[in-house]
Amino acid sequence: MYAIVKIAGQQYKVENDQSLYVHRLETEEGKNVDFDQVMLVDDGGKVTIGAPVIAGAKVSVKVLAHLKDDKVLVFKKKRRKGYKKLNGHRQYLTQIKVEKIQVK
Repeated sequence: MYAIVKIAGQQYKVENDQSLYVHRLETEEGKNVDFDQVMLVDDGGKVTIGAPVIAGAKVSVKVLAHLKDDKVLVFKKKRRKGYKKLNGHRQYLTQIKVEKIQVK
């Protein structure tokens, strides 16, 4: 069984007991969160598609940790002009574990 769910503005394909990284959530570590913007559910070949979401469906996840991703370097250069600029940033992430996919 899997579902397509909208978490923090992005769509993810999730399954039971799956661990994944999403954009930072404003929830403490160890807490449970329910997401009710479920767009598709596949239950062993029986597919339910929402318009745009499925009424009564939700995905329960547990927040495992808050962390930062690897550094992404942004390098800009204009050739023969002597212009070089190096920037970088680390994205804030939240590690979650899918505990249950419910369909009413």
